[in-house]
Amino acid sequence: MVICYNKGCGKEFAVDENNPEACVYHPGVPIFHDAYKGWSCCKKQTTDFTEFLNISGCTKSRHSDVKPQEVPKPPKADLPEMTSYRPPLPKEEELKPRPSFDSPLETITPTLSPSLKKEFEERKQQGEGIEQINEDGDEEIRIGTQCKNKGCKQEYLGPHVNEWECIHHPGVAIFHEGLKYWSCCKRKTTDFQAFLDQAGCESGSHVWKKKKDTDDPNKCVCRYDWHQTGGQVVVAIYCKNYDPHRTIVKANPIRLKASVFFPKENSSFNLDLELRGIIDVKASSVTMTPTKVEICMKKAEPMSWVKLDIPRVSESIDLAESTKKLTVEQPKVDVLDLSDL
Repeated sequence: MVICYNKGCGKEFAVDENNPEACVYHPGVPIFHDAYKGWSCCKKQTTDFTEFLNISGCTKSRHSDVKPQEVPKPPKADLPEMTSYRPPLPKEEELKPRPSFDSPLETITPTLSPSLKKEFEERKQQGEGIEQINEDGDEEIRIGTQCKNKGCKQEYLGPHVNEWECIHHPGVAIFHEGLKYWSCCKRKTTDFQAFLDQAGCESGSHVWKKKKDTDDPNKCVCRYDWHQTGGQVVVAIYCKNYDPHRTIVKANPIRLKASVFFPKENSSFNLDLELRGIIDVKASSVTMTPTKVEICMKKAEPMSWVKLDIPRVSESIDLAESTKKLTVEQPKVDVLDLSDL
């Protein structure tokens, strides 16, 4: 038994049984065009490759055990040599000398969006974030303020409440493998409301004000991002419920310094960067909206910035120490701060 090499046949046959009508095949060539597959001899087309292989032949003849000769591929056209393109670097005479990091900072006057002005006026009327100060210079506690201890739901009704016992959780909330519990008493439950209703396991005094960070009393964290165009670098600080009149953005040709103030927390987010390139402070602008502070800095040089800033040595050391401290002290559990619940 030998194999027939006619296109579309491929059957095995005995040489002594071969006859003029034994083979059904395609004398044409396969055609692939615009996702269609077919034969030039019978004009049958399909989009499925398996169906194309199963199209029955259109011509009868004798089986052939001779392999068809491969058609030589046409020679490739001589293509021009490809060269990689890189944007032109600025000429040496176009590069400006890099100023000092400690050059005088200029305040960039911000533009407030109408929606931010309206929101800020509403917050002022509601008195949000404005603390009352008594004659001794201490912040007065508002009636209705809830105790800051975890698990305590007592509200401030007057000075006499300070004599009442505070039943609270000194530990932290832990969520692990579907279970919810406090690290101090470890009464585990799967129901979130039951977890919130758990009575405290320790007694003490009520706390009406959040304790400030002793290392940095004005510490506040915001997310920021940046992007660039041909002539600008844009930094966006994402923040809400901030005071636009106490938020300051300053800059010199290679430094950006911003302070976003949050009256409710009585704290600020501070950003101080040594910029990768040089900017034109006079042509830069700041736009404030209810959700972000956008700083548009005009490039002083026609070049692309690889990164936004050059890390400062002191910042790198502080970051390394903070990372090391977190790695050592943090337990490997899911912890959630529920102090505001």
